[in-house]
Amino acid sequence: MASKPRDTRARVSRSERGLVAWLKLPLVFDADALLDDARRISPQWWIAHFNPQDYRGNWTIAPLRGPAGETHPIRLASSDPAATDWVDTPALDSCVAIRHVLDRLECPIKSTRLMRLAASAEILEHTDHELGYEDGEVRLHVPIETSPAVEFWLNGQRVEMQPGELWYLNVNLPHRVANRSSRDRTHLVIDCEVNPWMEDLFQNTLNASTR
Repeated sequence: MASKPRDTRARVSRSERGLVAWLKLPLVFDADALLDDARRISPQWWIAHFNPQDYRGNWTIAPLRGPAGETHPIRLASSDPAATDWVDTPALDSCVAIRHVLDRLECPIKSTRLMRLAASAEILEHTDHELGYEDGEVRLHVPIETSPAVEFWLNGQRVEMQPGELWYLNVNLPHRVANRSSRDRTHLVIDCEVNPWMEDLFQNTLNASTR
């Protein structure tokens, strides 16, 4: 039997200040089941990203968890730092595989959404605010549909993510994406609070990456 090719992708990177720029976490999910969930979501839940200055082409969001009391999809899709209570949206009701991902995360979950970058679209370089591990909040990505022609650049380095993997990305650092493929790129994006479970997961993964 032929041996499986060794995965040589970088699993962790640090910024010039020593902060973790990205980290591949040791959880893997069924990307096909996640894609089935994404395709079941009604078109009415997919909205254009609310920062049009940050992209070219078609970039849409389907909010799955948002600030309590909000009803407008744009407000539900936001990661409002002032929000203190977060609730599931009706779009999550039929998403069994996505619910499984959320159930595996033993930490408080805030904003959750699907983000779809159309073929030939680009997200321009930008930074977010207070969305790093050191701020007590992590942004996690699970690629659902992607291809080698999708280029995700973070802190000047390309991050190569495969469907079903779980990644922490420090989006306080400059990042940009170019979908140079002929199909959509879809990610599940989850904002979580750092609690003892997340601290253990993060530190254990970092320790394992240095062995």
